[in-house]
Amino acid sequence: MPSNQLRVYVPATLPALAGLRDTGQLAADTAHMVTGALREWYVEGDEEELEYVAFTRAAQDALRLLHDDPAAPRRRVVVSVDLPPEAVKRSVAELGSSTITLVGPIAFASVVAIHVDSDAAADDVAVAAAAVLDAAAGDPDAQFVVDGAEDHELAWYDVSELDLLL
Repeated sequence: MPSNQLRVYVPATLPALAGLRDTGQLAADTAHMVTGALREWYVEGDEEELEYVAFTRAAQDALRLLHDDPAAPRRRVVVSVDLPPEAVKRSVAELGSSTITLVGPIAFASVVAIHVDSDAAADDVAVAAAAVLDAAAGDPDAQFVVDGAEDHELAWYDVSELDLLL
């Protein structure tokens, strides 16, 4: 990654990936990255651990996108992109936040990797997507269900494999 670029993790769905392929752009409003608030909260974490936290939060947000789009296949998607600093707005956030606002759509050329659940995760992801809002509201049973989806690691795909994924 060039030193003037920021690694950003964008939650998405498979239909959003189809849009990326068809239009050359990924539309998203928010994403995750290693922020000052995250560094301050997780001071003992090294860079790799901080990146993993931001990535995991993007995967959690992908569950919300699936909740909002019941027709989308039940597979979480995270798109890793490298963006210039002016492409993101860092809001004043609570301690530990990795959330950022994207200034505009993401060009295909900015995508460095795509991460997608395997078919084996679909059942756990489906129930987690249904429970994600209750978990966010503090329901411990719903949180247990959401945590079950997090037991599945997302598979890594090169950008050149986008057609294969779809």
